[in-house]
Amino acid sequence: MSAHRRVVIEQVARRVPEPEGDGCVRVAVDGADGSGKSTFADHLAAAVTALGRPVVVRVSLDDFLNTRAVRYRQGRSSPQGFWEDSYNYERFARDVLDPFGPGGSRRYRPVAYDLATDTVLDPPLRTAPPGTILVVDGLFLHRDELVGAWDLSVFLDVPFSETARRMAARDGSHPDPEHESMNRYVEGQRRYFRACSPQQRAAMLIDNRDVDAPRIVRTLRA
Repeated sequence: MSAHRRVVIEQVARRVPEPEGDGCVRVAVDGADGSGKSTFADHLAAAVTALGRPVVVRVSLDDFLNTRAVRYRQGRSSPQGFWEDSYNYERFARDVLDPFGPGGSRRYRPVAYDLATDTVLDPPLRTAPPGTILVVDGLFLHRDELVGAWDLSVFLDVPFSETARRMAARDGSHPDPEHESMNRYVEGQRRYFRACSPQQRAAMLIDNRDVDAPRIVRTLRA
């Protein structure tokens, strides 16, 4: 990790609120697919721990996908289907957000779905200690039913021209975001941007087009 990136991530880590009493703190890392959410969230979790916040739980919304039958019920190429049907938000709330929320049980499940086998999972409950910091990465984390859940939220701002290039290197997809094979995903995310303006809803907007030199663009007052 570059020294510049380390400084920026530590600045974000220092903005994670202290828990109230035995309560927990919920942190979101949002951004387009390929913006670097998972890596940023991993580094943020490590930075929070390094600051003396000993218990951090990492969860990815990608582990709460709907089954293929639900994800593609509007068609395999449908942008609206990608925006509306990708994730099981009810299960995510029940297994993650509610347990870590105010007055929550702290009894949670970190996963609910296996992509490789298209199988719904029901793993044993885990119990987080009081004061746990929950760090979640995922698409669409500032949509209406989720935006109020976060004690701190970050949006990684990266143009689709760059995210498509990264996804091509990672997944073998087409590097042109305007290619027809990318329409479901890129247009689906544009619909999210138009409907929810996550760049404005996030507490911190970070330009992450250069992963070695991310830049804090805007920070809302605490």
